[in-house]
Amino acid sequence: MQATEINRRTTAERRRDALERLSSERDIWVSTAHPDHGPHQVPLWFMWDGQAAWMCTGANSATARNARKEPHVRLALPDTVDVVLLQGEAECFPAREVPKDAADAFAGKFGWDPRTEETPFLYLRVVPQTVRAWRGEPELRGRVVMRDGAWLG
Repeated sequence: MQATEINRRTTAERRRDALERLSSERDIWVSTAHPDHGPHQVPLWFMWDGQAAWMCTGANSATARNARKEPHVRLALPDTVDVVLLQGEAECFPAREVPKDAADAFAGKFGWDPRTEETPFLYLRVVPQTVRAWRGEPELRGRVVMRDGAWLG
């Protein structure tokens, strides 16, 4: 493995880069927890609407069950060199109750519409309250780019 030089970005640059990745990435890791069974983590497709991440999972999945019982979640884009972590609360929408614009955008991005499936699906909407972004150890200081739902820098 070859080390690469990391130039420390400003908070504004980190925010810009995080938003760019949220708009362009396809997959996100979703971490939930059940009070009796502990943590659960899965990768899901997601869509960023400019304010929130939208994901969809089976209505009876562990992720759905956990989010309904304990809505605090953590999301992570799948890159260990360019880390973007989001924390927030999951708002759950059965497929028949999801806002049409969000479901249409999700279907448009992925070419798959969970509302048309025979088995029930649940949409999760997470408005981040905290976002952390860093590239390597030089950027650990100042990695918080959103606090209490407000972008910094």
